[in-house]
Amino acid sequence: MEKCLLLSLILLFFHFPSFSSSSSFNSSLCHHDESFALLQFKSSFTIDTPCVKSPMKTATWKNGTDCCSWHGVTCDTVSGHVIGLNLGCEGFQGILHPNSTLFHLAHLQMLNLSNNYFSNDFSGSHFHSKFGGFMSLTHLDLSSCFFQDEIPSQISDLSKLQSLHLSGNDKLVWKETTLKRLVQNATSLRELFLDYTDMSLIRPNSINLLFNRSFSLVTLNLRETILSGKLKKSILCLPSIQELDMSYNDHLEGQLPELSCSTSLITLDLSGCGFQGSIPLSFSNLTRLASLRLSGNHLNGSIPSTILTFSHLTFLYLDDNVLNGQIPDSFHLSNKFQIIDLSGNKIGGELPTSLSNLRHLINLDLSYNSLSGQIPDVFGGMTKLQELRLYSNNLVGQIPLSLFKLTQLVRFDCSYNKLRGPLPNKITGFQQLVRFRLNDNRLNGTIPSSLLSLPRLLNLYLSNNQLTGHISAISSYSLEALNLGGNKLQGNIPESIFNLVNLAVLDLSSNNLSGVVNFQHFGKLQNLYSLSLSQNTQLSLTFESNVSYNFSHLRELDLSSINLTNFPILSEKFLSLDYFDLSNNNLNGRVPNWLFETAESLNLSQNCFTSIDQISRNVDQLGSLDLSSNLLEGDISLSICSMKSLRFLNLAHNKLTGIIPQYLANLSSLQVLDLQMNRFYGALPSNFSKYSDLRSLNLNGNHIEGHLPKSLSHCKTLEFLNLGSNKIEDKFPDWIQTLQDLKVLVLRDNKLHGHIANLKIKNPFPSLVIFDISGNNFSGPLPPKDYFKKYEAMKAVTQVGENTSLLYVQDSAGSYDSVTVANKGINMTLVKIPINFVSIDFSRNKFNGGIPNDIGELHALKGLNLSHNRLTGPIPQSIQNLTNLESLDLSSNMLTGMIPAELTNLNSLEVLDLSNNHLVGEIPQGKQFNTFTNDSYKGNLGLCGLPLSKKCGPEQHSPPSANNFWSEEKFGFGWKPVAIGYGCGFVFGIGLGYYMFLIGKPRWFVMIFGGHPKRRVNRRT
Repeated sequence: MEKCLLLSLILLFFHFPSFSSSSSFNSSLCHHDESFALLQFKSSFTIDTPCVKSPMKTATWKNGTDCCSWHGVTCDTVSGHVIGLNLGCEGFQGILHPNSTLFHLAHLQMLNLSNNYFSNDFSGSHFHSKFGGFMSLTHLDLSSCFFQDEIPSQISDLSKLQSLHLSGNDKLVWKETTLKRLVQNATSLRELFLDYTDMSLIRPNSINLLFNRSFSLVTLNLRETILSGKLKKSILCLPSIQELDMSYNDHLEGQLPELSCSTSLITLDLSGCGFQGSIPLSFSNLTRLASLRLSGNHLNGSIPSTILTFSHLTFLYLDDNVLNGQIPDSFHLSNKFQIIDLSGNKIGGELPTSLSNLRHLINLDLSYNSLSGQIPDVFGGMTKLQELRLYSNNLVGQIPLSLFKLTQLVRFDCSYNKLRGPLPNKITGFQQLVRFRLNDNRLNGTIPSSLLSLPRLLNLYLSNNQLTGHISAISSYSLEALNLGGNKLQGNIPESIFNLVNLAVLDLSSNNLSGVVNFQHFGKLQNLYSLSLSQNTQLSLTFESNVSYNFSHLRELDLSSINLTNFPILSEKFLSLDYFDLSNNNLNGRVPNWLFETAESLNLSQNCFTSIDQISRNVDQLGSLDLSSNLLEGDISLSICSMKSLRFLNLAHNKLTGIIPQYLANLSSLQVLDLQMNRFYGALPSNFSKYSDLRSLNLNGNHIEGHLPKSLSHCKTLEFLNLGSNKIEDKFPDWIQTLQDLKVLVLRDNKLHGHIANLKIKNPFPSLVIFDISGNNFSGPLPPKDYFKKYEAMKAVTQVGENTSLLYVQDSAGSYDSVTVANKGINMTLVKIPINFVSIDFSRNKFNGGIPNDIGELHALKGLNLSHNRLTGPIPQSIQNLTNLESLDLSSNMLTGMIPAELTNLNSLEVLDLSNNHLVGEIPQGKQFNTFTNDSYKGNLGLCGLPLSKKCGPEQHSPPSANNFWSEEKFGFGWKPVAIGYGCGFVFGIGLGYYMFLIGKPRWFVMIFGGHPKRRVNRRT
C-alpha cells in the first residue's frame, strides 16, 4: 500500500512539472533593483566589437523584461536573485568606478568580466576593494581587464572562492601579505591563475610559505609574473596539484624545485626560467605526468632515463638547454608519446633504434644537438608522425627509405647536417607534406620529379647541396617557396615554374643554369616576394622596354653575377623594392637616376660604372647604397646629402678624389660609411654630430692628413674605425678609449706618435677585439701594469660550437666590416671578421721597456704582434695563459733571457717568431714547438737545441752578464773572433776582429769556425 502511494506521488510530480519549484508560480523571477542595477551597469560603458563572433549577450537586456532570461545572467531558481554574471568578451570599454551598480549584486556566486577593456586612453581601472564584498563568490574571472595598481587586501575576504582568474593584467601588483591571507582563507581554492600579473614584490623563497596550506589547489599558474631571485630546491609542496606553470620568470635562479610532495602532477611547465643544474632525481616520482616542459633554461647533465618510462607522458619539451650525453634507449619503454622536443641541447651519440617503438609519436624535434651517425631506419611503424625535425646536427649517410613512405608527415626538416647520397626516385608517401627542408647537406643526384608533384607542398628547400641534372616539370601548384640555390643544376629554367601562381620565394642562385629567359615571364608570378637568379654565369636575361611589368609584391631581387652587360630597362616598373642587387656584372657608363628610386637597398658593386647621374631630391626611401669596386672618378656627388634616410654608403675601391665632404659627418641617419682605397686627401671632417648614429667608418688606404678630429667622440655608437694607411699626424687620441661599443680600431701605417695610455680613463676599450696601431712612431713603454686587464672583450673567450655556422662581426645595418691585419706572418684581408678573432698589433713602432705581465689575462687573443720595437727584458711566463693564441710575433726587439718552457702548452699556436732578439738557452721542445723552423729563432746567438743545429752545453743554460764587455749589442760581433785572437796572438786577433767588424761576419768564416749559414725556410701559415 505504501509503495503504491509513493508511486502515485512520483507520477503526479512528473505530470505537473510546475510543482518542481515554488518560485515558478511567480510571473517574474528577477528582482527589480537587480534588473535596474544590470541596466545601469551596461549603460555606463560603450560597447565595441566583442572578442568572439557570437552575438553580444547584452543585446537581450531590455527594460521591462525578466532579467533572469537575459543572456549572461543566471538567477537562483528559488530566491530569484542574480547569482551568476558571464560577460566575458562582451566588448565593454570604459572605467569601472567604485560606485558602479555592479557592486549592488550582493548575491553573486560567479562573476566573469574577462577580456573587456576597463580603461580609457590614459589608464586602466583600479581593482576596487568592493570586489571583496561579494562574500558568496566561488568563481571570479577578471583576466585581461586592464586593471592596475595593488590588489586590495579585501580580496582575501572571499573565503568561498574555488576559482580565481586574474591573468593578463600586467599592471596589477600583488603584495605578499594579501596573497598569503587569500590562500589561507580560501580553503576550497582549486584554481589560481595569476599569470602575467606583477609578483615582483614577493620574495621567491616566500612562495613555499604562501602555499603551505594549499591542500585544495589543483591548478596554479604563475607564468611570467616577474618573480626573481634564487629559489630553494624544496620551494613547493602542493599535495593535490595537477597543473603547475611557473614559466618565463627569466630572473629566477638556482636549481629546479624538487616538487617531492606534488606527485599528482599531470602538467608541469618550468620553461624560460633561469634554472641551472641537472634535472632532480625526485622528478622520477612524478609518474602521472602527461606534459613536461623545461625548455629555455640552463639545465645540464643527462636526461634521466626514468622520465622516459612514464606511461602517461605524451608531451616532452627539453629544448634550448645544455643537456648532454646520449638519447636514452629507454625511449622504447614508453610508446604513448605524441611530442618530443629535445632541440637546442648538446645531446650526442646516435639516434637509438628503439625509437621505432614510439608508434603514437606525432612530433619529434631533436634539432640543434650533437647527434652523429646515420638516421636509423625506424620510421616504418610511426604511421602517426606529422613533424620530424633533426636539423643542425652531425648526421651522415643516406636518409632511410622508410621515411619517404610516411603518409601523415606534414613537416620534415633535416637541414644543416652532413647527409649524403641521392633522394629516392619515387616517393610513395608525403601526400600531406607541407614543408620539406634538406638544405645545407651533401646530397647528390637529381631532384626526383615525384617530389616536385606533391599536392600539398608549400615550402621546398634543397639549397646548398651537390644536386645535379635538370629541374624537371613542377606540378606542385601549391608551392609558395622554392629554394634550389647553391647546387650544380643545369639546363633551362622549366616553363612550369611560371605556372606556380602562389610562389612567393624563388631562389635558383649559384647553379649552372643556362638558356635565355625573358624577364617578363616572372611577371606571371603575382605573389612573388623574393627572386634570386645570381651566380648563373651562363644564364641570359632579356628585358623589353615596351612591356609593363607587374611586380606589386616583389621586395627582393638579386640579379648579381649573371654577366649582365646592358642595363635592365626597368624604370618605374617596381612599386618599391626593399633589396635590389646588380653587383658583379659588366654594367658600365653612368648610373641612371631612376635606379635610385627603385629600392631601399641598392647594390651596384663590382661593375664598371664611371659616374653617377645627378640624383633627384625626392630619393627618400634609399637606405643603403653600395657602389664599391667600380671606376668612379672625381668628387663625391653633393646630391648624396639629399638622401635623408641613407644608413649605409659604400664607395670603396674606386678612384674618387678630393676632400671628404663635411656634410657626410652631419648625416644623422648614416650608420656605415666605407670610403677605403680611394684617393681622398686633406683633413678629416671636423664636425661629427653629437646626434650621429655612425657605427662603422672605414677610410683605409687614402691620403688623409692632419689631426684626428675630437668630434669623433660624439659618435657614441661607433663599433668599427679603420683609418689605416693614410698620412695622419697626431698623438694617440686618448678620448677614443671612451667609446664603449668600439670593437675594431685600426690606425696602422700613419704618422702617429707619443704614448698610447691615459691612466685617467677607468675602463678603456671595454668592447675592443682588434687593436692595430702598427707602423707608426709611437714611443715610450707599453701600457703599464693593470692596463691590458681592463680590455674586457679580449678577456672573454667566444665559443663557436662545431654545429654553429661561423659568425662574423656585423653592424646594425646588416653589413660586414673588412679589415687587413698581419696574422700568422702575412698580411691578410678579412672580408668578414669572425666574432672570435681577437688581435693586438703594436709592431713597427719605437716602444721600449718590458712586456707587461698582465697581457697574459687577454685569454681570447688569437694574434699578438709586438715585433720591430725596442722592447727589453724577458718573455713573460704569463703568455702561457693565452691558450687561444695562434700567432705570436716578438721578433726584432732586444728581449733577453730564456724562452719560457711553459709556452709549449700553447696548443693552438701555429706561427712563432722570436727572431732577432738576445734570447739564450735551450729552445723548449714538445707539442707545437716541434713544428717551428729555424726562422722562428734566427738572430739569437745564445739559443741552442732543435731546430737549430747548435747543440746545447752547460754554459748555454744561463744568460750572459748584462755588463759583458764583449756584447754583440755594443760591437756588432761576438766572442768567437776574440777567442781566436787569444789563441793565435793578440795582434792577429784584434786585426781579425776589426776585419769582421768591417765586413759583417762573412759566410765562409762562420762556417769554418763553428757557425751555421742562415737557412731560409718558408714560415708556416
